[in-house]
Amino acid sequence: MVQALPSSAHVGLAVRERELLRTVDVARESGYSVQQVRDLERLGVIPPAARSSNGYRSYTPLHVRGLRAYRGLAAAVGPVAARRMLGELRTRPIAEAASAVNEAHVRLARERDEALRAQEALRAIEAETDGADHELEGDAMTITELAAALGLRPSTLRFWEEEGLVTPERVTSLRARRYGLPAIGAARIVAALRGAGYGIPAVREVMGSLHEIGGPEETRRVLSRRLDQIATRTVALMEAGADLAAVVMSAASVSSTPP
Repeated sequence: MVQALPSSAHVGLAVRERELLRTVDVARESGYSVQQVRDLERLGVIPPAARSSNGYRSYTPLHVRGLRAYRGLAAAVGPVAARRMLGELRTRPIAEAASAVNEAHVRLARERDEALRAQEALRAIEAETDGADHELEGDAMTITELAAALGLRPSTLRFWEEEGLVTPERVTSLRARRYGLPAIGAARIVAALRGAGYGIPAVREVMGSLHEIGGPEETRRVLSRRLDQIATRTVALMEAGADLAAVVMSAASVSSTPP
């Protein structure tokens, strides 16, 4: 069987991976301190460095790219998720690894869409017209439908109800929750506020002030900051793209190397 020749870029990466770097070199190239490099190695962000007979660590350029990828991932999805994701990227088949990276982009896009819907809900609440509500959402929703639309568990919506944040209508005969358009709009705003890190007491205060004169202004600022944060995280993930690709391709080359 004739094996396909690797691309020149892939060969170049393989050659560069054999270069040996000291810890201080990796720190300088990655932007982390020497201690941070060692700590991130210990946490499994990058593979263990080779050790010489005298105990000195020897790294490669791939370690640098792994650390750069971690920086972008941590900014995009958080440090815990980034550590887990990098560990998976080094062990998964290339198709699964690429899908995992794509899913991170999808999650950020979903967060952005939800923040935009919360802005629409806020405008509809301010307008207080049936026409605006109709353009916003359409029909009422069950608790299962609303939870799915917001990416939440139904138990979260029940908790918000207990806290007085979102009040559904009830179908008395079935005792089933039914969310009308005002409740759907409120739920979208609560979801955005919670996603932005606001605690329940702060969310309750914001929701209680929505119908007051000037009350929605703080909510508008929160949602705007939320969109800015999502944009910053998205750019960080985009900037990490080439380094993530190097991590994935290195893992693929190792798995495809014949014994």
